[in-house]
Amino acid sequence: MSSDLHAVAPRIFAELDRLSGVFSVRDLEALFRASRQDWDLPAGTTTSAWLDFLQTEGKLRKHTLQCKGYTPLTRYVWGDVSPYRLAALLWKGAYLSHGSAVFLHGLTDDIPKTIYVNREQGPKPAPSGGLTQERLDMAFSRPQRASAYVLPLGEFRIVLLSGKNTGRLEVGETPDPSHPTHALPVTRLERTLIDIVVRPAYAGGVLHLLDAFHGASRRVRVPELVATLRSLGYVYPYHQALGFLLERAGVEPSRLAPLREMGLDFDFHLAHGMGEHDYDANWRLFYPKGL
Repeated sequence: MSSDLHAVAPRIFAELDRLSGVFSVRDLEALFRASRQDWDLPAGTTTSAWLDFLQTEGKLRKHTLQCKGYTPLTRYVWGDVSPYRLAALLWKGAYLSHGSAVFLHGLTDDIPKTIYVNREQGPKPAPSGGLTQERLDMAFSRPQRASAYVLPLGEFRIVLLSGKNTGRLEVGETPDPSHPTHALPVTRLERTLIDIVVRPAYAGGVLHLLDAFHGASRRVRVPELVATLRSLGYVYPYHQALGFLLERAGVEPSRLAPLREMGLDFDFHLAHGMGEHDYDANWRLFYPKGL
């Protein structure tokens, strides 16, 4: 059978080169059914035989990723695919975010080994009840929850985030640093800054935020930042944290007026569960001592 497949291999390989390069078993089964006639596959060729041929004679490689307590995740990769591209294409509709977006936007000199992938949850009703200072302080007195869904991938690890439903708000594409002809789905700059303020742990921790904001200070569009933040509809006043960090990063106060106009009605916290801290009266914000 494999000798018969060799005759049509160039057609099959060319099609796989054209496609995304990361497939589930179902993806490959659907491709096999849809294309077997166009490829003129030998009669009697089974999906199993075809997959075996692609792995032995072609560039198809099988990856089984395992997180303790979860069902193993199997994907097939065609050709040379970077860890970032593999991570981004593990789940349909997912995209790179937080610390991965910080790296892809050139906001850090570090090359992180943790890749953050956001797969949005379904729509949920808006939280009931208004915000009070007591509720805010109580929420930020506790450590922030972190995702336990972590997949080892060689020297990297992939962290799956179940983000709030946004309809992929402010998600675009950027070239893969390893393969510039490949596009990676990633949050745009302003959305990235908001995301890491909401979840500092997914960007290396609160002490790394200022580095990212320094990197973004000349490129950030504050009106776009405000519009995105409003669309995300957070209850907590994250605009105060954004204003504080952008000001610390050297952005002129006049550019920050749209953030200030969102109101300074509460004392806010830059991070959950802070120990020793200082207070910035200008933005009504508590932040870790020494930042």
